[in-house]
Amino acid sequence: MRSGRLLSPEKTIEGKLLQKFRGSERLTDRLAAVLIKGCAFVAIVALVLIFVFIGKEALPIFTSPEVRTEADLGKLLLPQPERGFVWQPVSERPAYSILPLLAGTLKATIIAVVFAVPLAVAAALFTSEFATPWAREVIKPAIEILAGIPSVVVGFFCLMVLAGWLQSAFGWTYRLNATTAGIGLSLAVIPIVYTVSEDAFSSVPQRFRDGSVAMGASRWQTAWRVVLPGASPGVLAACVLGFGRAIGETMIVLMASGNAAVLSWSASDSIRTFSATIAAELGEVVMGSPHYHVLFFIGAFLFVLTFFINLTGQWWVGRLQKKLRGGS
Repeated sequence: MRSGRLLSPEKTIEGKLLQKFRGSERLTDRLAAVLIKGCAFVAIVALVLIFVFIGKEALPIFTSPEVRTEADLGKLLLPQPERGFVWQPVSERPAYSILPLLAGTLKATIIAVVFAVPLAVAAALFTSEFATPWAREVIKPAIEILAGIPSVVVGFFCLMVLAGWLQSAFGWTYRLNATTAGIGLSLAVIPIVYTVSEDAFSSVPQRFRDGSVAMGASRWQTAWRVVLPGASPGVLAACVLGFGRAIGETMIVLMASGNAAVLSWSASDSIRTFSATIAAELGEVVMGSPHYHVLFFIGAFLFVLTFFINLTGQWWVGRLQKKLRGGS
């Protein structure tokens, strides 16, 4: 204070320091916003570039006369004369029918989802609604730690242990088959479905439970008729994520499926999946050959299939959320 006048807050030392701090804070916020936008942009660009590269390598199936004479779209989807649906890319008469691979992929994925989803959702519901705090602290990390087990270890367990058990129990002809691969895949799917479902159950407002109990419902009735329907969008999202995880898994099916491209709907027959075919053959294929471009076509097809499954799942989740909010 000088000459009987008070200094304005901006002219005091404290005011100048506060103004400087606010300026640096705004600069930090702007840099953080730019960094986050940059990371999101890089992720989107990387995804687009991957798809462009795969699509470019698969395009000769539609455009190259040399490739189409051996592996056009009709030869990929239709049965070969006197041979049927055959995947024999290395032979005197190469055959590239992808329907046995599609059937094997769907069989293993469906078996994995059938095993994993009920177990994971039930475990998540128990953990969220009935488990004591100490039990929750044991069960949740124990299930989630499955996600950290390398898929090659799970495949080795299925190859050396699970396949023998199942063959002895059911008397199957083929030791490595769709069921063995599907059960192995379910071990990789369970942690994803469990974690997302448990978060969905925990996000259901407590007042829903209190209101149900106040009306005379038991804890099991509340869990089944209130909590589970209330968390259904999250549970469905978990199932879609689990399906996408299973359909793209490589090492487990490569080691436990038998790798036989057979068009059969029996769960006890050996199978061969899209991802296992790419992993087993792409490293040794001649670059630029029809076989090479067919493998990239399979990769592009798997990419599109997974994309539409996720898109359908998101649409369905949106419908459920709208319905739960009272929309039509």
